[in-house]
Amino acid sequence: MDIEIRAADPGEYETVGEITAQAYLLDGLLAFGESDWYLGELRDVAKRAAAAEVLVAVLGGEPIGTVTYVSPVGGLMAELSRPGEAEIRMLGVARAARGRGAGEALVRACVDRAKATEGCTGMVLSTQPVMHAAHRIYERLGFVRAPERDWQPIEGDDFTLVTYELTF
Repeated sequence: MDIEIRAADPGEYETVGEITAQAYLLDGLLAFGESDWYLGELRDVAKRAAAAEVLVAVLGGEPIGTVTYVSPVGGLMAELSRPGEAEIRMLGVARAARGRGAGEALVRACVDRAKATEGCTGMVLSTQPVMHAAHRIYERLGFVRAPERDWQPIEGDDFTLVTYELTF
């Protein structure tokens, strides 16, 4: 059975938000667990969809993963992209569906969108240092570490996000 990648339908937003939230929660990626402020952002698919493209991986008619694609135009969802760069945010795959290629298919879909956009020169994304499975996907698809672009999203906190970039 093939994985389909498509835009998330508004009727799926709650499910897609929960897939993202649970991926972060179950992997221990939120410092404050269920009370972490970022959990609300992960669940708010409508907010993301208003400012970017939310893609969903579907297997057997059921959403199993999601990613937010920020076009090179930027906007409210852009965190560290420079002019001409697209950005990937909030990649998450349901734990029960991992290992089936959904994460890679979602990243490939973002790369394809960026490459098809006139004037787009590359892509960028932030990831946590412990997200090793995601790092393997990014590296397999040609992304390289850009340590000079690593950053701290919370002022006064030593929590650092690492950056990967792909140049076309």
